[in-house]
Amino acid sequence: MPRARLRRALLAALVAGAVAVPVSGAARPGAVPAPAPAALPPLGSATPAALEERYAATREDILAAGRAAERAGHRRRAGNLREMADPGRRFLSFDGRDGGRTVEVFGDLSRAERVAVLVPGSDTALDTYGRLLDGATRLRAALGGATGLRAAPGETAVIAWLGYRTPATLSTEVLTAARADEGAPALREFVRTLRRLRPDAGIALLCHSYGSVVCGRAAPGLDVNDIVLYGSGGVGVDTVAALRTRATVWAGRAGGDWVAAVPHTRIVLPFAMLGFGADPVTPGFGARIFAAGDGGHSDYLKEGSLSLAGLAAIVSGRAPAEVGGHA
Repeated sequence: MPRARLRRALLAALVAGAVAVPVSGAARPGAVPAPAPAALPPLGSATPAALEERYAATREDILAAGRAAERAGHRRRAGNLREMADPGRRFLSFDGRDGGRTVEVFGDLSRAERVAVLVPGSDTALDTYGRLLDGATRLRAALGGATGLRAAPGETAVIAWLGYRTPATLSTEVLTAARADEGAPALREFVRTLRRLRPDAGIALLCHSYGSVVCGRAAPGLDVNDIVLYGSGGVGVDTVAALRTRATVWAGRAGGDWVAAVPHTRIVLPFAMLGFGADPVTPGFGARIFAAGDGGHSDYLKEGSLSLAGLAAIVSGRAPAEVGGHA
């Protein structure tokens, strides 16, 4: 059909652009040396004492990675790590190798009755971690009432989960599920740990862009209350039912998000499958749609935005004040 051919042509052009456009700047994230983190036992409980012990141990790993980056002359990385090692920051895990993996907590996890887990998309690593940090901080503020919502009962915590090696936006990897397949087992294991630590908490996965592919791969049987797909080009399945989850699945896309132009199809090639199938904000996919405003691809957690208010409402266990969206 002409429309199918057009989709394939558009996806082929996107592939060509991803291959042809050069990426410039600092050294590749994986090229910055870092020691292996200390082997830590599984977190036994979410008591304040147990969490503080874990945060202190992880801080030592961050400091060690910072010293290694400084010795190797990577001053930007070393500076970022000094900021992350601030005693006021709380990390459940950290690994500075190969671009970095880290899990940071905002709020009091020992008392949390609601927990939001932010799963980021492409181009997220230690050297660009500030974007994820800012988004988590804004969501935490919104959950505290900054958007006009009534505060949720009890404590609400936000977790920035950089637990996988994200693809580069300008690469063919962002068009396949390979990185998501690598990251999904780690996300599943983290959610199992979180559920064991906070068995009665409401857990929401907030999955941005390529992060929604990771969540889609991790979704079957995952014990969470909500899975939120925003700025998503697809999750690798064509319906919510195919995710095989009992969670409520939400989707939202802002009016100015370029991801709306990504062809929603899948192409089988000898070396890979390209594309992620159905658009999550279309009626046929079956997600509940929340209003995401008119911002761009990186604006969903922008202070004062309609999308931030909607995400905070979902995390709080309430339907967003407005239901709608851009298909």
